[in-house]
Amino acid sequence: MSNKIYITPNGASGLRSELQYLWKEKRPEVTQKVSAAAALGDRSENADYIYGKKQLREIDSRIRYLEKRLDNLVIVDRIPDNTDRVYFGAWVVLESQSGDSQCLRIVGGDEFDLKKGWISVNSPVAKSLLGKKLGDIVTAEVPAGKVELEILQIRYQETSADA
Repeated sequence: MSNKIYITPNGASGLRSELQYLWKEKRPEVTQKVSAAAALGDRSENADYIYGKKQLREIDSRIRYLEKRLDNLVIVDRIPDNTDRVYFGAWVVLESQSGDSQCLRIVGGDEFDLKKGWISVNSPVAKSLLGKKLGDIVTAEVPAGKVELEILQIRYQETSADA
């Protein structure tokens, strides 16, 4: 029994696209290169063959990972009934004690992207925010230590606008 993994519709689509790309394009391309390199004879000193086989192992490993991962996903494709609280998929504007504000989105572990302000639902900051409401002050453990953050805004978007 595996634990379910929460993900946005766009995140799930990205994983499916990656799996399809690996199966339909990347793996056949590398397989062709390995076959061509193998036809040249001595494989023990054939760098193209050795590298190609290594690439195939990595691709196959990623394919297995994605197939298992996709089987355990729970796609969160609706806005929660209570939008006054922080739940998965929320955009949250936070203000630190120093007055700096930032906007973060709580997403699945497979789709976090700090450049976009997307944090994993499993991160310490997200865990401290889940279930909280506007105006709450939360304490979160970050690499620099503990910080207090005030929730200034909570919003949810329709899934078609999540891109």
